[in-house]
Amino acid sequence: MLDAWTDVEPALAALADNLAASGPKFEPLGTGTKLCAPYRPNRIFATASNYVEHAQEMGTVLAAKSESQPFVFMKADSSVIGPDEAIILPQRAQKVDWEVELAAVIGIGGRDIPVDKALDHVAAYTVINDITSRDLTRRSDFPFKHDWFRGKSFDTFAPLGPWLVPADCIGDPQDLRLTLDVNGTRKQDDSTGSMIFSVAEQISYLSSILTLRPGDLVATGTPDGVGMGTGEFLNAGDIVTAAVEKVGTITNPIRGARID
Repeated sequence: MLDAWTDVEPALAALADNLAASGPKFEPLGTGTKLCAPYRPNRIFATASNYVEHAQEMGTVLAAKSESQPFVFMKADSSVIGPDEAIILPQRAQKVDWEVELAAVIGIGGRDIPVDKALDHVAAYTVINDITSRDLTRRSDFPFKHDWFRGKSFDTFAPLGPWLVPADCIGDPQDLRLTLDVNGTRKQDDSTGSMIFSVAEQISYLSSILTLRPGDLVATGTPDGVGMGTGEFLNAGDIVTAAVEKVGTITNPIRGARID
């Protein structure tokens, strides 16, 4: 579908218009219905420290925006799970943390995309919870001292969903509320308007490095309120709920690692 987004988008718009005119004829999903992740991204790009207060709680000193560019890392697509699927705590991880983020799904690929055209390349938005093992992003056995791919790419570390919402239905992606609850207690609550680099700026920057392809996903950063700021981390039995206004809500239980 994303590979043919220029054809699919008008068809979806026509379907939405028909439903609006005639009224929906669908039954609500039954309580036993399971939603899978809405799709499997080709590549997951994620922007770090893209909210000032989150950078502060992590002890990160940022340069002025005028003197900086987005800091982007990659996350394994095999870490994706859907709503209600369990996040599995790795046996060797002690500090597994949460990060609610707005995710932009690329529908039209391109290279060197101008900022003012970047949102035209977005097919849809969804919610991603960028689960992170804080202790396993650090390494004492290597000069670089950091290994973000390891700390963020374990299986089940990218809850995604609950669906893809077409960009035309969202409006301004810089005016959406993000929240995250652990066991019903609010941990994160901010607006995408607090981003340092906007969604459009992130897409433009990525496309200056490589050709973006339909199906690529851009996780746009998390606000403050992560566990690392207070020393509180996820434990088996916890329930995590991440939400983005107009996009949706995704809930996942936490499960301990299986010992074979």
